[in-house]
Amino acid sequence: MKLLVIDDDARALNYLGRGLREQGFMVDTAADGLEGLHLASTGDYDVIVLDGMLPGLDGLQVLQQLRRTHQTPVIMLTARDGVADRVQGLQQGADDYLVKPFSFTELVARLQALVRRAAPREAGPLVLGDLSLDPVSCQASRAGQRIALTAKEFLLLATLLRRRGQVLSKTVLAELVWDIHFDSDLNVVEAAIKRLRAKIDDGHAQRLLHTVRGMGYVLECRDEPS
Repeated sequence: MKLLVIDDDARALNYLGRGLREQGFMVDTAADGLEGLHLASTGDYDVIVLDGMLPGLDGLQVLQQLRRTHQTPVIMLTARDGVADRVQGLQQGADDYLVKPFSFTELVARLQALVRRAAPREAGPLVLGDLSLDPVSCQASRAGQRIALTAKEFLLLATLLRRRGQVLSKTVLAELVWDIHFDSDLNVVEAAIKRLRAKIDDGHAQRLLHTVRGMGYVLECRDEPS
């Protein structure tokens, strides 16, 4: 999930950026409305987190300009807690509204809910054998047992399931899941694959997540050697 956070408070911007990245989000930040509009027009974001009190163009003005060309979900952050302020923000096109100070965990939950509502509905869960992942409810299970996944593990599993039977290299996974488009340390992919394999394969007779030496990883059902 890729986010744009627009806030002129450097401390808040750093806190939100760091915290959201730790939760598995990809985050770009902007310190004022003009920079935010530029990034919004050139990037592809799942949600925009917009502070209402910005220098120059304030949050509502930024929101008005965004809505002329973009339908990206927007969460407004503001210290104004009056009903009229909330109504105005929603009428201008905000999809959700959080009053400062707010709970970081609540922000994460609202971000995930917005993306679920905005995402195109899949025909159904992604299934391979007894492994199932539901993109709408954001739940995964194997043999009827729910699997607890982080946001990044969920995205990794969804990527592998959508391309089940196809070998995906570490470089391809880094681009699709982590938005890494340059040579870098790919240990993050190896570590995530190791964690995901433990969660979906441990305790099951049939392994689904396989390593293809020198090529990458593939999610598929294979006949186990007798």
